[in-house]
Amino acid sequence: MAVSVYIPQPFRRFTANREYVEVDGGDVAGVLDAVNARYPGFDMLVYDRERRVPAHINIYVNNQEIHELDGISTAVGDGDQIAVIPALAGGAAPSTALTPDEAMRYSRHIIMPQVGSIGQRKLRNAKVLIVGAGGLGSPVAIYLALAGVGTVGLVDFDVVDLSNLQRQLLHQTEDVGRTKLDSAVDTLHAYNPHVRVVTHPAPLHSENALEIIGDYEIIVNGADNFATRYLVNDAAYLLGKTLVDGSILLFDGQATVFKPGEGCYRCLYPAPPPPGLVPSCAEAGVLGAITGIVGSIQATEVFKQILDIGRPLVGRLLLIDALTMEFREMKLRRDPACPLCGDEPSVVELIDYDAFCGSPPLEAPTANGGGH
Repeated sequence: MAVSVYIPQPFRRFTANREYVEVDGGDVAGVLDAVNARYPGFDMLVYDRERRVPAHINIYVNNQEIHELDGISTAVGDGDQIAVIPALAGGAAPSTALTPDEAMRYSRHIIMPQVGSIGQRKLRNAKVLIVGAGGLGSPVAIYLALAGVGTVGLVDFDVVDLSNLQRQLLHQTEDVGRTKLDSAVDTLHAYNPHVRVVTHPAPLHSENALEIIGDYEIIVNGADNFATRYLVNDAAYLLGKTLVDGSILLFDGQATVFKPGEGCYRCLYPAPPPPGLVPSCAEAGVLGAITGIVGSIQATEVFKQILDIGRPLVGRLLLIDALTMEFREMKLRRDPACPLCGDEPSVVELIDYDAFCGSPPLEAPTANGGGH
């Protein structure tokens, strides 16, 4: 019976750098013996002197740990997959091994060569702030929690309204009238009790933004007003933080990533539009599903930043037209004349963003807390 065995990166030097090895065997022990027969020395990696699987090695059959089955006597069939996952240490990831519950919960990540146990621990050690617990913040927060991002911060001061439920996945009908943060905490912990959710129940403004944003590594902007968007951009740049930006309206969405020294929101939009020129979602409407598309893209960009993999949306603006289901990409370049990140910046500290955008100040709890 052909069984596929996933070989983790540190062990591939014993298997001619093969990621997967297909062998025949009726149980886990037989499969491991078959791998060792093809690549002598492999058994020294997965067994101790008494031919027991040591505590620093986890073996999975179809993503289920064998200690929960019949150990190395666990039967396998044609097409099954075995994964040998060692405890690893290195880089910025914490040295604490994943618990059995975490290993099972994140097994689909762990068997991915781009993630593995080191990457999963990087996710567990990450701190990400989401501005707005609404349309964009909902899918971002949910996917970060599901993926095991260790600390998820949420900024919002709004309460759940019935009109939010068309698109804001963090909240349900029984949450109407509750604060969005209370609702969000319950939802995220229901998905994953391991995640630490930190709430910031106040509008972001020039006096508190640096303190709040400074505690996090990556910032996700899901704000629904221009004043907050410019504030978050400026604060992230001044603090040297990566900003994952997204916006939506009607059937359209935008997403990009700003890293200090490689452009910012002001390079893209040097000044906000005149008040009233661009309608808000509350005025013009928004397709609920577009929030899921853009929010999922933002979450994916967060994962890529944490894991340092792939090609991020840095220097690229992704435009989504859900009505025609067309994706377009525009190049973004740092503007040498940008007042924030240019060669001779004039914005060197946070300013009055309500005055800059010509908008009234946000006031809790009647104003929207920033979440489309």
